[in-house]
Amino acid sequence: MDGISRKLNSTMGANGVGAPSGKHEGKERSSKRMPYTKPPFTLGEIKKAIPPHCFERSLLRSFSYVVYDLSISFLLFHIAITYFHLLPSPLAYIAWPIYWIFQGCILTGVWVIAHECGHHAFSDYQWVDDTVGSILHSALLVPYFSWKYSHRRHHSNTGSLERDEVFVPKPKSRVAWYSKYLNNPPGRALGLAVTLLLGWPLYLAFNVSGRPYDRFACHFDPYGPIYSDRERLQIYLSDLGIFAATIVLYIIAASQGLVFLICIYGVPLFIVNAFLVTITYLQHTHPALPHYDSSEWEWLRGALSTMDRDYGVLNKVFHNITDTHVTHHLFSTMPHYHAMEATKAIKPILGEFYQFDGTPIYKAIWRETKECLYVDPDEGGPEKGVFWYRNKF
Repeated sequence: MDGISRKLNSTMGANGVGAPSGKHEGKERSSKRMPYTKPPFTLGEIKKAIPPHCFERSLLRSFSYVVYDLSISFLLFHIAITYFHLLPSPLAYIAWPIYWIFQGCILTGVWVIAHECGHHAFSDYQWVDDTVGSILHSALLVPYFSWKYSHRRHHSNTGSLERDEVFVPKPKSRVAWYSKYLNNPPGRALGLAVTLLLGWPLYLAFNVSGRPYDRFACHFDPYGPIYSDRERLQIYLSDLGIFAATIVLYIIAASQGLVFLICIYGVPLFIVNAFLVTITYLQHTHPALPHYDSSEWEWLRGALSTMDRDYGVLNKVFHNITDTHVTHHLFSTMPHYHAMEATKAIKPILGEFYQFDGTPIYKAIWRETKECLYVDPDEGGPEKGVFWYRNKF
């Protein structure tokens, strides 16, 4: 451990980075760039610092989170359909937005559990993980296997400008000509609104913000360029799950009315989608995080190029996907209920390679939208394959 610490201090000194504080609790912004040189530790050395039980998956404990989240979701649903129509008009206008927000937050937690299933972090049984994940994700109109495979490639290529799958930043030379005209508060507000409301379905349907392919890419197309021949059957199964969920929603709308379906399910789903975009965007977008081209990228450097954030009480509601994302990228099969302990264990080893920003989320997303417009290497810098976010046209 002492040898690792000495190498780490030497590396940070070479990059102009101060000694690590080791504090997760701080609320200040991470203002220093993450070191971009090869880390002075290996993945094996990081793993040795984590208590072995953190890698153990408990089927009973994992299911307890499913039961807990769904129980709260159905309780909220029951309260809404049983009591809201009894409220006088002014109170009803308050009650529904409260329901939408609470239900959207809880269903985001359900989405995270399905995401864990896709990583085989739910149980020791792949068929259990895929069954639970398919049901939960299909209920939220997410093609489970389709996203599982593309997300796996994101984890395999994080930080790579050529091969990462989502929120891949563009170099200045590839930024759209009209972007500079939207680089103002009204333009940023419009872009952010579209991204939060439509970003997730646009990514699934049209690969918006995803890596470029040589032809049309879509998460619903079994023969699209995202997938290999051995994955195509599972893509059909994902589409079947979405079709089944759509039929159920159609039956509800036909019997109860479209307005009922929108109020009970539609608006919370939009909130879920907005949270997914926010969480993913802020995990991988920050001026302190480097991106790499093929001359510099390697897996460990890319996996470390992510940012833990603080969502307050929502950290727990979202099963800590927000404030343990660095650990998740290093060990994606680790259950979420061990990730906090693992994060605390690895921070002394990672030092400045661990990045955390406690800026309030509403401030952080506006700031990153303003400051992180494209990436370019440092002019005259020694590493031409290391790219950093810029905002000056």
